[in-house]
Amino acid sequence: MRKRLAVVFFFILVLGFHFQSIAQFTPEELTERPKWEKFLQEARIISSSKDFDESEAVTEPWTLVLEKDGVTRRALWKNPEGRLKGFLDSWKCEIAAYRLDKLIGLNMVSPTVEKRFQGNKGSCQLMLENVIMLRTKQEEKIKPPSYRIEPLNRATYLQRAWDNLIANDDRNIGDILYTEDWRMILIDHSRAFRSSKKYTKTLIFDEKYKGGPKLMKKLPKVFVEKLKSLNFKLIREAVGEYLTDKEIEAVLIRRDLIIEWLDKRIKKLGEDNVLY
Repeated sequence: MRKRLAVVFFFILVLGFHFQSIAQFTPEELTERPKWEKFLQEARIISSSKDFDESEAVTEPWTLVLEKDGVTRRALWKNPEGRLKGFLDSWKCEIAAYRLDKLIGLNMVSPTVEKRFQGNKGSCQLMLENVIMLRTKQEEKIKPPSYRIEPLNRATYLQRAWDNLIANDDRNIGDILYTEDWRMILIDHSRAFRSSKKYTKTLIFDEKYKGGPKLMKKLPKVFVEKLKSLNFKLIREAVGEYLTDKEIEAVLIRRDLIIEWLDKRIKKLGEDNVLY
């Protein structure tokens, strides 16, 4: 009996670690995603405000307080479209990012849907409770416990792979969030999914990153296999009308660049030092 319990406990530990090294949302949170998608779409808006400094939030998002069936939650609504202060922004990219996140099993992007506000279409993303920005973490010198350092490093490598895939070179310390138990959540993808030659020739995060090398040092095998399985049809079915054909094709080109980069690293260091 003791041996059987020991084996069960071992597998719980292994599976728990395996999950946490891939996804940042818990299994319970992932199960509830359809519920929150429906909530965001159907909940009535009981108040709205602009709570962000314009210098930090160029897209001028709104904070909406939503209510449905006695449940009240806050959500972030934005509808940028076109060139803002020299950068291309689109609310559609926010929804595409969430849907692609689900497709590849990244599970680091909060539920996001299309919702009308003040007569306009825009993206509406569930705001998470009890989280802090990377900016706050750095300013207040908040350090994670030692046992969370390696999982956080692995989450950072996943973040880099994700931003490489979607051509998001706008990642900053204001749109990386941490939960109370040190899981990483990613927000703000309105400048992603670039399709110009600049974003289909090289990766954003690699040895040549302008601020110094930022590598995808170690990635989960299951995540890499998901990337390899992507094709135009799968992405189109997932993102719907929120990406153009050219944007989807650019995602696949960058996927190939990521795989090529990983293959070279595996050849140099060995698979066990690159994938887990």
